[in-house]
Amino acid sequence: MAFVRDNLKENRLFRKFRHEVGRAVADFSLIEEGDRVAVAVSGGKDSYTLLLLLDELRRRAPVDFEIVALTVDSGYRGFRTDIIESFVTSLGIRCHIEKTNHFEIISEKRREGSSYCSFCARLKRGVLYGLADRFGCNKLALGHHSDDFIETLLLNQFFVGSLKAMSARMLADNGETTVIRPLVYVSEADIRTFAREAALPVVCCCCPVCGTADVQRKRMKTLLTELEKDIPHIKSSLLRALSNVHPRHLLDSSLRNG
Repeated sequence: MAFVRDNLKENRLFRKFRHEVGRAVADFSLIEEGDRVAVAVSGGKDSYTLLLLLDELRRRAPVDFEIVALTVDSGYRGFRTDIIESFVTSLGIRCHIEKTNHFEIISEKRREGSSYCSFCARLKRGVLYGLADRFGCNKLALGHHSDDFIETLLLNQFFVGSLKAMSARMLADNGETTVIRPLVYVSEADIRTFAREAALPVVCCCCPVCGTADVQRKRMKTLLTELEKDIPHIKSSLLRALSNVHPRHLLDSSLRNG
């Protein structure tokens, strides 16, 4: 799999990603001197792309930092952690696979009708915080791309009644780990194309609801696709809106300044 790195210099999208991630790092101070960054690697196209970009940044950036790849095995039968480990180690990056009994916990504790994915994500996030601490990492990098930010914004507005999305950089609930999302300016469509061109060894999570869950998020994707036909720049506009907030024109009384 070493050929993937060899081909990166010639890949147009990877060069574009480097610029977009560099911009995100500068805009939100995502990577700083002496950082030790835990990269959550699920085996999907997004986390592989994130890992490759942070490895490239580590080699080229004027600041010195380290990366460690962390994978949470939730216990779903058929999940190919061996493929993930082989790919990561072929890049010369330290890899740790954490086996858990999340599948059993979810099967036993999840309320009927509640989101399978949300429950699983919360469990994984807790494990990742613990692993980041164990491996001496002060930051945890997640592979959320620009579409995730936009869809989360719409989901919260439509179904929760809250004006929020994601943050490119935020202190985690444990008060110790800083969560960073360097792919904030990178689109899912570009990542999908890049993963295919680079022949990334994508593996399925093998969860029981794979491909059928996140119905509401899929609705947001469909809505945005339809709107793009008439408003081609809608996604970039929505993403810009997240950094162009005017509190005086909102209804939250806690923001009132007279």
